[in-house]
Amino acid sequence: MLKVLKTKVGRLRIMGFLEGVSLIILVFIAVPMKYWLEDESLTKMMGPVHGALFLLFVLNTISAGIEQKWKAKTTGIILASCFIPFGTFYVDYKFLKNIDKE
Repeated sequence: MLKVLKTKVGRLRIMGFLEGVSLIILVFIAVPMKYWLEDESLTKMMGPVHGALFLLFVLNTISAGIEQKWKAKTTGIILASCFIPFGTFYVDYKFLKNIDKE
């Protein structure tokens, strides 16, 4: 685990995972609670958390892209993944895990 934190790509992978998990909590737990149980407390808490993780993912993607000298297309694909629900999991599996091993 500590090895992953030493590289920008490793930190990006963690940010992507956390961003994806926060979206899962928001979509599958917080929003149903809001509408079915009329309890907005979790959406009020998770909304800003997910937003902050989203922004951190974007900033880390740009930073890692510059450090790794990625092509604009690669950086664009990774950036686009955070706009697609659960796309960060896919991009981690297809791109980031292989880059982090190098």
